Amino acid sequence: MNIKHITARKGRRNPWRRRAFTLVELLLVLTILAILAGIVLPKFSGVGDKARRAAVQTDISNFKTALSMYEIEMGDFPPGRTGLSALIFKPSGASNKWRKFLDVDKVPNDPWGHPYVYEKPGRHNPDTYDIYSLGPDGRGGNDAIGNWTPANQ
Repeated sequence: MNIKHITARKGRRNPWRRRAFTLVELLLVLTILAILAGIVLPKFSGVGDKARRAAVQTDISNFKTALSMYEIEMGDFPPGRTGLSALIFKPSGASNKWRKFLDVDKVPNDPWGHPYVYEKPGRHNPDTYDIYSLGPDGRGGNDAIGNWTPANQ
């Protein structure tokens, strides 16, 4: 075999080979597209809204537990004017039995950034209290999620 012929062949590149994508490049593009789809698709599928509504139900359940402990210790639910802050900060005139009933530094807002509403006596529960989120639009109405709404709503 001619050595010149082998080295000359080695130095030339096939013009067709450079025009195609390599397997690594294709996998990289597919991985980036999958990551972007994982970020964008949940926003359009309503999964985020369902998760926020579930978080509200969980928060309300936590408030209900803390309010029940408050009632047992203090003899009644906090009055409407002190509301949920009475679970965290000692209200003026509270007895020495008072303790912190929620392990947070401030009353949390709902997932949409609005404060939870506490009413005693409640409109839906006149014997006890209502606690609810005004919902995504912050106006309440049919979007309100409270301790009277079914958990699967």
